[in-house]
Amino acid sequence: MDQLALLFVLLLGAVVSVAVGERLGLPAPVLMTVLGIVLALLEFVPNVDVPPELILPLLLPPLLYAAVRRTSWRQFAANIRPILLLAVALVFVTTLCVAVVAHAIVPGLPLAAAVALGALVAPPDPVAATAVAGKLGLPRRLVSILEGEGLFNDVTAIVLYHVAIAAAVSGTFSPWRAGLDLVLSAVVAVAVGLALGWGTNKLMGLLGDPTLQVALTLLVPFASYVLAEELHGSGVLGVLTTALFLVEYATDADDVTARLAGHTFWDIVDTLVTGVAFGLVGLELHNAVETAAGHWGELLTWAAAVVGVVVLVRLAWLLPATWLTQRLHTARDVGEEIPVSWRETVVMWWSGMRGVASVALALAIPLETDAGGDFPARGEIIFIAFGVVLATLLVQGLTLPWLVGRLGVRGDIGREKEFERQLAVRAAKAAKRRLREIEEVEDLPEELSEQMLRRSFDIGVRISPEMAEDERREAYRQRARRLKRVRRIEGEMLSAARHEVLAARSETGADPEVVDRVLRHLDVRSLR
Repeated sequence: MDQLALLFVLLLGAVVSVAVGERLGLPAPVLMTVLGIVLALLEFVPNVDVPPELILPLLLPPLLYAAVRRTSWRQFAANIRPILLLAVALVFVTTLCVAVVAHAIVPGLPLAAAVALGALVAPPDPVAATAVAGKLGLPRRLVSILEGEGLFNDVTAIVLYHVAIAAAVSGTFSPWRAGLDLVLSAVVAVAVGLALGWGTNKLMGLLGDPTLQVALTLLVPFASYVLAEELHGSGVLGVLTTALFLVEYATDADDVTARLAGHTFWDIVDTLVTGVAFGLVGLELHNAVETAAGHWGELLTWAAAVVGVVVLVRLAWLLPATWLTQRLHTARDVGEEIPVSWRETVVMWWSGMRGVASVALALAIPLETDAGGDFPARGEIIFIAFGVVLATLLVQGLTLPWLVGRLGVRGDIGREKEFERQLAVRAAKAAKRRLREIEEVEDLPEELSEQMLRRSFDIGVRISPEMAEDERREAYRQRARRLKRVRRIEGEMLSAARHEVLAARSETGADPEVVDRVLRHLDVRSLR
């Protein structure tokens, strides 16, 4: 098996793992990690030959962009307090605690290298957290916090990592210089992200075609990451800024085709890239095995100690941080999502899984220092990082569904239904207002006006039947059953039409482009 065949195996596994995971009640990223480990143990499967410095630029931009599409800037702004406590403060605290413990137990590990180890294992993986926790029916407030933490903690961790690596390689460290680098990195990234977001928004208007617009969104995350890194900024923060800008300002309510195509496209990209990313995590097992040859006992002990620090520090931080956030939370904090019970806090704690970013950063550690010597304890750092990723991803990922069920933490369905009903009412009122505006400038027959008025009400009722009164709700149900029957019959008619047109494609003298154009018209009609 060569590298290309291995890639296709991972892509196939990414697709299959989603369906298998849904049937078994297990997270797809965890299944892909297990698949990667199995492949790594097979003799005929080659070692992964991807330069470590390319792993993050190839995998993180599309994953981050896909994750940001599910949220909004206002949601981040509302949750800024809990996100800062987790994505910034907790990353610093975890890095410090891991560095102290690792420096004390690993012989010959300098403090700078220990800080690098702490930084690369500190951030929970944004993809793992949302992919695992997001499908368990958790309260939306928990998923929002986990998404925010996962998206922004890499920014803090990667900057800390680069500062520590630079200190370990050069042998010098300046706190002031490190702080200045952190600030400049953030400023440059935000500037690059906003500039690319604005430029992309303008370019989308010029392109017009949905296919070209979706293709552009695939290129933009990579461009934002690479440009920010080239200008010594944070590539992760650059991608986040660009994505948040586009989600906020590049959405045309009437561009239905582009929106449907974009959602479908990015769902596919998210599934495939996530599967490959976690498959690579498992395939990197060979690096850990090579490092541990001859002294498994010591390395397993060190890895277990760091795993314990990572897990316990998160719990020790979350308990008081959640209490403090609840105490500071007031009625004015509209939209802020916070855990409301100790059960939700425990679920948040157990959702802190590490993933592809930690492995990629570990593998990207330089081989040599500026003095020409080997980077201190590089092999040990890689083994410990891999141990942390496996322990948190497999143990926590596999047991999180059980823990959620055991604690009875579930989403507030009533609250979601009420918000859905409110949106349905707003949609129906907006349609009714527009109808009145049209009636002021156009002379509509009374029969047509009444029909359109009923349809304006139906717009909301189809979204949320609960907005209708009891009598009207029953009348709507009857109309809905009748409409469902009409649509079924029309669907069968359209299916027969599509089969006939598609059959013409293979006839002698048929123009495939004309056939496809007619078929596309029938497909769009079928969506109505």
